Amino acid sequence: MTTRTDHAEISMLVDRFFKALDNRELTADRWRGPFMDDVRMETPLGTSQGADAVRATEEALERYERTQHIAGGVLVDADADAGAVGASVSWNALMTHVHRAATLQERGGDADPLFAAGGRFEAVVRRTADGWRFSRIVVRPIWTKGRPPVGVDVQ
Repeated sequence: MTTRTDHAEISMLVDRFFKALDNRELTADRWRGPFMDDVRMETPLGTSQGADAVRATEEALERYERTQHIAGGVLVDADADAGAVGASVSWNALMTHVHRAATLQERGGDADPLFAAGGRFEAVVRRTADGWRFSRIVVRPIWTKGRPPVGVDVQ
């Protein structure tokens, strides 16, 4: 069972994860903070695991000039299979992406500078000696507005 303290720590993990995305702090050499070594990430761009998951995230974010990820409604449920060491987490997300100048140039003068999405994140977290860490993250878009970067096919 998770306590109020666990819920607060897991909510902070979600906030730190989104902050790291927007500040471009999830790089191949600095990724272990919020993740288990074998983290699995499932996004509209594909599925990857471990360091490859972080590299894929880093590459996806490099397609944009800036991003803003906002999380809300974080729900934490104890994972009965994992006892006191794991929990399922879900939250709503608004994700705004500012296109690079090259994308706008390629699309012409009336191109929308933003690609936005709303959806749900579903995750599994595990308690470690260093605190809670993500072992799995699934991104489930519900809606999008605008177009993704040139050459990107969102599933």
